[in-house]
Amino acid sequence: MSAEKKKMKLKTEIMIQKTDDTQFLVPVGAEAFHGIVRGNESAGAIVELLRKETTEEKILDAMCAAYDAQREKIAAGVRSVLNTLRKINALEK
Repeated sequence: MSAEKKKMKLKTEIMIQKTDDTQFLVPVGAEAFHGIVRGNESAGAIVELLRKETTEEKILDAMCAAYDAQREKIAAGVRSVLNTLRKINALEK
């Protein structure tokens, strides 16, 4: 299954806290990373979409509908956020 079609979801052990235009991810489970991750408004929108099972393609479509930018630029941002979430083991497998 390609990365665009693979379903993913934020782990339930990750707490999300919003402050103004900044969103913080805080681990509350033993297996999660140790620390806090801070993201901007668009990263926060991606994280919100990941509260439910979704795919990279659906996230990209939603972000393109919400933001006025070239699809390729938005796709690069989505990939970057997803890669960070994967590195910190914040996504369910």
